[in-house]
Amino acid sequence: MEHLSPLIIDLALILVLAGIFSLLFKWLKQPVVLAYIVAGIVMTFFITKDTPQYEHIETWADIGIIFLLFGLGLEFSFKKLMQVGPTAFVATIFIVLSMIALGYTTGIFFGWSNMTSLFLGAMICMSSTMIILKVFEELNLTNKSFASIVLGILIIEDLVAVLLMVLLSTVAVSRDAGVGQDLLFSLFKLVAFLLFWFLLGTYLLPTFLRRTKRFLNEETLLIVSLGMCLGMVYLATKAGFSDALGAFIMGSILAETLAGERIEKLILPIKNFFGAIFFVSVGMMVSLPDLGINIVPILTISVVVIFGQMIFATSGVLLSGQNLRTAVSAGFSLTQIGEFSFIIGNLGLSLGVIEGSLYQTIVGASIITIFVTPYVMKASPKAYGVLERRMPEKWLTYLNRNSTGASGAPMLNEESLWKRFLRNMITSVVMYFFICIVIIYFAFTLGFPLLHNYLCEFHANIAGAIVTIIAISPFLRVIITNKDHSKEFLQLWAHNKVNRAPLIFTIVVRTMMCVGLIVYILNQLFDVGLMLAFAVGSLLIIFFATSRRLNKTSERLHERFHENFNEKEHLEESQALIPKGFERHVIRRDLHLSDFLIEPQFSIVGQSLKQLQFRQSFGVHVVTIMRNGIRINIPTGDERIFPNDHLVVLGTDKQMEQFQQRIEEKHEKYANYQPKQSPPPVQLRQIELLEGSSLIGQSALTSHLQDKLDCMLIGVEREGWSTMNPDLEVVFEVGDILWLVGEKEKIKRLQ
Repeated sequence: MEHLSPLIIDLALILVLAGIFSLLFKWLKQPVVLAYIVAGIVMTFFITKDTPQYEHIETWADIGIIFLLFGLGLEFSFKKLMQVGPTAFVATIFIVLSMIALGYTTGIFFGWSNMTSLFLGAMICMSSTMIILKVFEELNLTNKSFASIVLGILIIEDLVAVLLMVLLSTVAVSRDAGVGQDLLFSLFKLVAFLLFWFLLGTYLLPTFLRRTKRFLNEETLLIVSLGMCLGMVYLATKAGFSDALGAFIMGSILAETLAGERIEKLILPIKNFFGAIFFVSVGMMVSLPDLGINIVPILTISVVVIFGQMIFATSGVLLSGQNLRTAVSAGFSLTQIGEFSFIIGNLGLSLGVIEGSLYQTIVGASIITIFVTPYVMKASPKAYGVLERRMPEKWLTYLNRNSTGASGAPMLNEESLWKRFLRNMITSVVMYFFICIVIIYFAFTLGFPLLHNYLCEFHANIAGAIVTIIAISPFLRVIITNKDHSKEFLQLWAHNKVNRAPLIFTIVVRTMMCVGLIVYILNQLFDVGLMLAFAVGSLLIIFFATSRRLNKTSERLHERFHENFNEKEHLEESQALIPKGFERHVIRRDLHLSDFLIEPQFSIVGQSLKQLQFRQSFGVHVVTIMRNGIRINIPTGDERIFPNDHLVVLGTDKQMEQFQQRIEEKHEKYANYQPKQSPPPVQLRQIELLEGSSLIGQSALTSHLQDKLDCMLIGVEREGWSTMNPDLEVVFEVGDILWLVGEKEKIKRLQ
C-alpha cells in the first residue's frame, strides 16, 4: 500500500482548517486573514515545533511569502509611487518615523532588548493594504477624497517595508562600530539593485511581451510570469537580499507593462492559495499559553497602534497641507498592523535577533487591531465633530486654511520652464549615467577576466576598453544632447539671453561627467597620464556627439525606453472614465472627481441635465458621460440620462453625498425594487386537459396563456393527430395534450 508524503498530509490539514475557518469568519463578516491566523493556532494542537512535520510547514510558508510579495508587487508599480504626490510622501515619512520611535519606546518600557524594540517599531509602523481596501469597499468609502491619500500612503509604506527589511538585516548582523558604514553600503546596494532591474525590465520586458503576445495565452503567460518571479528571487538571493525582495521587484516591474493587470488576475488564485498557507504558518507561531502570559503586552501594543496611528497619521496628513476633516478620516483608516509586519517578524526570528514572545505578541495585537478597524473608521466623523466643537476657532481656521484649495499665486512661466527642464534633465542623466556605471562594473568584474583567459593582458585591455566604450556610447550621447533639443530648453534659450549661460553650464557639466567615465576606464586599464586620458576622452565625446549613426542608435534606444515606460499610462489614459491629466488639473483638497453608475430603476433616467439642475441644486458639475464606450465630455443641458450611463462628477465630499442620495431615488414604479436572483430556466412540458379543467372551451388567446400565465403554447395533440405552432384560436377540448414552454412551477400551477 502506498503512503502519502508527509508534505501532502500537512498541506491537506492546512487547507482543511483554513477552509473551515474562512467560511466561519465570512459568516461573521470578518477578514479571512484572521481566519487563517486562527486556523494556524488550531494547527498547533496537531503539529508543534518539535515534530518533523513543522519543517514542511516552513517550506510552504517560504513559498507563500514569495507569491504573496509577488502579488503585492503587481499592485505596487513604481509609476504609482511617482504619482502619489508630496502629500503622501510627507505623511508617510512622519507616520513611519513616529511609529518606529513609539514602538521602540514601548519595547524598552517592557524591558526588551534594543534589537527587539527596534523590530517592534518596524512591525507597527505599517498598515494593512488588504484590510483597508476591503473595509473601504464595504463602507462605500472608495470615492471619498481622503481615500486617495490613504492609498498613496500605503503605496509608499510598501516601499518603506522593503527598505526596512534590508536595513534591519544589516543592523542585525553588524553589531560592531561599523554598522553605520554597513547601513550606507546596504542602502546604496539596494537602490542600485532596484534601479538596475527597473531600468532593464522597463527596456526589455514590455518589448518582449509585446512581440510574444500572440503566443501568450493564459497558461503560457502564467508560466512565463512565474518563471520571471522565481528567476528574480534567485538573483536577489545571489546578490545578498531576501527572496521576498526579489519577488516584490519582479512584480513591480511587470506591473508597469500592459500585461500587468492580466498577470495580476492570473496570479490572484496562486497568491490567495500560498498567502493562506503563510498566514496559517503565522498562526502556528503562536502558543495559546504564551498568549495568556503576554496578554498585557498584546493589549498595550494594540492600544499603542490604534491611538498612535490616530494621532501620528492625522498629524502627518495635516503637516502635508490637508484640512482637518481629511486628516482625521485618513488617520482613523490606518489603525491596524499590516501584512509586512509578519514578514519582518519572520526575518527577525530567522536571524535570531528578536525574542520569540514578540512574534506572538504582534500576532495577537494584529488580530485585535484588524477586528476594530471598521469601527474606528466609522468613528472618524464623530471624532471630527468633537474636535470641531472643542477646538479654539483660531486653531480650526488655521488647520482648515487649505480646505478651499487655494494654491497661492500662479508660478511664473519662466520659473515653471526651468523646473520642468531641470526635473526632466536630472531624471534622464541619472538614469543613463547609472546604466553606464552598471555596464562598466560588469565589464571589469566579468568581461575583462574572461578576455584575460584568451588574450595577453595588453591586448585584452585594448579589446575590453573598445567594447566597453562602444557599449556605453549611445547612453553617453543621450546624456550630452538629449535635453538640448527639448521644448523647455529651446524656449528658455529664446526667451531670455540671461538663461543661456546656465543652459550652457548644464551642457558642460553633463559633458564632464561623460568624459570622466572614459577617463576612469583608461586609467584603470592603461598606465597613461591624466591629461592624456582627458584629451582622448574629450575627443571621443566630441565624436559621439557629432556622429549621425550614433545619433540614430541613441534616439532608438531613448524612444523605445520612453515608449515602454509610458505605454500602460497612455492606454489607461485613453480608456479611463476620469483622465489623469484632467484630474491633476482640477483636484484641489476637498474637491475631487467621482464616477457614478446610473441603474435602470433610478428616477433620473430619461431626464435631461437641464431638467435635473444638478449644479443649481447641489453645486456639482457633470463633466463627462460615458455611454457604451462613447465619451461625452462637457455635456450640454439637453443631454439625457440613460440606464447604465457613467456620470463623472466634480464636487466636494458633502456635495457628492447629497448628489448620490438624489440620483439613487427610485422611480415610483420601482419604489420597492430589490435586486432578485435570476429566474429559473424554462422547460418543455406537456399537460393533459381532464374533465373540469378551466381551459376547456377556451383558446390560447382567451385563456391568456402567455401574457398572464407566462406559458407559451407550441403544440397540441388530439385523438391521434398533432400540430406544431397551432392556431391561437383553436378551442381546447377534453383529452387534449398541450405542449407548453415555461418555468416548471408556473406550468405545474397551471396544471
